[in-house]
Amino acid sequence: MNHIDRITVNSHQCGGKPCIRGLRIRVKDVLEMLASGMSHDSILEDYPYLEPEDILAVLEYAAHQTDHPVIRVA
Repeated sequence: MNHIDRITVNSHQCGGKPCIRGLRIRVKDVLEMLASGMSHDSILEDYPYLEPEDILAVLEYAAHQTDHPVIRVA
């Protein structure tokens, strides 16, 4: 997996939220569609300017966001 370069952040677009390839569709939007049960094909049909690799990039980005060290105080 190495699709994460498709995720862009621009402070002048979508409030600086992560988007897909500079388009005005946020990572969060696609994650919410997936979480609601939409299939990849349905998302691609509703957003024809998206590519299958964009959905993989969203999932990869989300996975990276949850992978952080946990520091425990003794």
